[in-house]
Amino acid sequence: MIKASADTNWLPLFEALASEVRLNIVRLLAEQPMNNKDLASHLKLSGAIVSMHVRKLQETGIVRSEMIRIDGGTHKMNTLAVEAIEILFPFLKNAPRLFHEISVPIGHYNDYEIAPTCGLATTSKLIGQFDDPRFFLDPERVNAGILWFGKGYVEYKLPNFLLSSQKIEEIEISLEMGSEAPGINRNWPSDISFILNGTELGSWTSPGDSGEGRGTYTPTWWRDDINQYGFLKQIQINANGTFLDGQKMSDIGLPELAIERNQWTLRLEVKEDAAHVGGLTLYGAGFGNYNQDIMFRTYYKAAAED
Repeated sequence: MIKASADTNWLPLFEALASEVRLNIVRLLAEQPMNNKDLASHLKLSGAIVSMHVRKLQETGIVRSEMIRIDGGTHKMNTLAVEAIEILFPFLKNAPRLFHEISVPIGHYNDYEIAPTCGLATTSKLIGQFDDPRFFLDPERVNAGILWFGKGYVEYKLPNFLLSSQKIEEIEISLEMGSEAPGINRNWPSDISFILNGTELGSWTSPGDSGEGRGTYTPTWWRDDINQYGFLKQIQINANGTFLDGQKMSDIGLPELAIERNQWTLRLEVKEDAAHVGGLTLYGAGFGNYNQDIMFRTYYKAAAED
């Protein structure tokens, strides 16, 4: 067998096969050894043309020619030198990963418990009034593009679309967030905890509530002296633990989470007993510097890949 790879070094081999005449020669020699005269007779071609085609097949190792004694005479017989040719294509090292993706609007929380300062707004108007937690129950909250509170939590329910034949490899959560200061304050630390399926993954200390300049996507009607943009944070959970922006945050990994459920819960919380109770601001599509809601991805591989 000839094992060829898909590169230019093997072009002579590919060119040797790129001929109907030479393929017919291979077919005839697969039946029995033949000399050039017999090949020419079967192909109805001149001896000179057949000799040229046989030579190309010889040069690439497909055909072997040798002198053989037959009926008292010596004949130059052609035989196939290989049984097969295998072409090895380059391995795709960075094959796209399979995943399910859900974009969760920040107003689609299913539970909350918050304390002022607080509020929420769509891209066109404030929902209710500032610092009144009751408006977190307003039906229009589902259209919110920004929300904020001084302490407490919001919790989201997420569907688990994985099939029994799909093995989860990693969970990835991406969102824009920051602290919540009265007005704005770049030096306003806040310890924000991430809790998935009731298990705390870890926490991140937001440095402040940014507002030096307007957010890239913040609506023009939004006041300059309140929350403008946050920090894009990416959480990854796999078998090795939980990572925040590529840095390990905790040893909590997939085995510690109840991922077999049909729905998962994600809670974002500023605890009352945290070292830095600086609140939380969530930026969704239409606000801040990143035009996205909470992005939730589950990477998996199909059972057939095992």
